Amino acid sequence: MARSSTRPTSRDVARAAGVSQAAVSLVLGDKWRGRVSETTAQRVRQAATDLGYRPNLAARNLRLGHTRTVLLVVPALTTEFFAGVYTGAARVAAAHGFGVVLYPSPEGVGPARDPFASAQAALDGVIASSMAADALTAISGDQLPLVMLDSDPAGSLGAATVNLDITDGVRQVTDHLLGLGHRHLLHLAADVPSWTFRIRARELADRLAAAPGTRLTTARAPITIDAARAATEAALTAPGPRPTAVVCDDDKLAAGAYKAARRLGLRIPDDLSVTGLDDLALATALDPELTTVRLDAELFGERGMQALLAVLDGREPAHGDIPVQLIPRASTAPPRPS
Repeated sequence: MARSSTRPTSRDVARAAGVSQAAVSLVLGDKWRGRVSETTAQRVRQAATDLGYRPNLAARNLRLGHTRTVLLVVPALTTEFFAGVYTGAARVAAAHGFGVVLYPSPEGVGPARDPFASAQAALDGVIASSMAADALTAISGDQLPLVMLDSDPAGSLGAATVNLDITDGVRQVTDHLLGLGHRHLLHLAADVPSWTFRIRARELADRLAAAPGTRLTTARAPITIDAARAATEAALTAPGPRPTAVVCDDDKLAAGAYKAARRLGLRIPDDLSVTGLDDLALATALDPELTTVRLDAELFGERGMQALLAVLDGREPAHGDIPVQLIPRASTAPPRPS
């Protein structure tokens, strides 16, 4: 049966459970013990779940003086990028009387334990990375406003989508390498089923297809240094001409490419140019320092929170992707003459 577009009320829950609204308030406010029976409390909770009921937090918070709360769902915190996203989101949230709860998907990507069942009544909305989208399966769009980060605007689960201009970042990397004279590129692609990585691959392929005399080889790896090293080493030792540059979807993948190059006796950038994407602290810890694309993680988080505030206020969120910037460093140079 299709759910009504009208938000269910405590009166609807009371009617479905066959109890008074006062009993509903006691049960959902966890003040029922000694006042109603366990059986009645269970019936109320089940009715609330079936109806998709969520208390009006805006009204309740005005009465109780509580701050409102937003859930930020991200992949496991394996880099500082998503810590930056949190910092930006929390800064904007605090200025508007909101708190932000961080929920990292335990496996980084893929299904996560449902964080919403017990917390849903205390949430006003959700900001979620598409890399952790499987953790959102418990959310119904008509129950909690949702803003998606790094997500296809045409097929987003959310009421709003906020993206970095990743296609322009890949364009900048490709133009930089082509300008140096590279014609055979290895794409070290993140083996992650996420829109943001699909569009990186598509943009790189499209840019090279439009450049005469170029060749693109692809190797895939999970976002770990060891996996990246193994994938790069296999690609660089495969039969046929060796790529002169490696385009990595992530700075951590680039670190793996560095290890592979050293194992094979290749010097960066004399024998092999390498680029990353993120501009993590790792980029300047590598030797030579990594040419990469700077993504403003804090601005990303700020824009995500601003979009959610707009949705909550019934306003149209701001449009336009967040600009990114190529940072050329010492890991790229013209290829050796063949």
